[in-house]
Amino acid sequence: MAASIPSGKHVEQGGFTYLGVLFLIVIMGMGLASAGELWSTVSRRDREKQLLWVGTQYAQALRSYYRSSPGLAQYPKELADLLQDERFPEARHHLRQLYPDPIGGGEWALQRGFDGRITGINSASTEVPLKQADFPSQWSDFEGMQRYSDWQFVAEKAFLDGTGSGNGAPVKGQSALPQALQP
Repeated sequence: MAASIPSGKHVEQGGFTYLGVLFLIVIMGMGLASAGELWSTVSRRDREKQLLWVGTQYAQALRSYYRSSPGLAQYPKELADLLQDERFPEARHHLRQLYPDPIGGGEWALQRGFDGRITGINSASTEVPLKQADFPSQWSDFEGMQRYSDWQFVAEKAFLDGTGSGNGAPVKGQSALPQALQP
């Protein structure tokens, strides 16, 4: 069996490989942090687009419910009334499904009229929006708003610029559903 015998020469190793690996780890960490921040911003912008689309759907549905009221025009008591309007011999559907708040994570803040009926919705989130300009004309008053909860989707504003056909169907050229909300 051979034994290792020291030669007596001391070779000094500077640890350059170790420093190189540490430097590489720091650079990779900075790159991953930048990628994470970019992904977060892109994700948030997508959720803002979803909020605008879903809010518009609710505003159009509320307006449709109000305008098609038999007798005295009134808004719904609950959001579920938009799915199945039982005020007619054959039920009408003003909304396809109840969409969650894409920013606030679920429940909407409801705006109610003096009679307690729902006239609009808004996100419950108090985060500062990334989008501050270039809104569709019906939501132009959202410009400069400091919180998502200030973006109020009310029935009176629906169809103001003619983006809806009046029957809940999208206008030619208008997408029916954002890609993130498609089944």
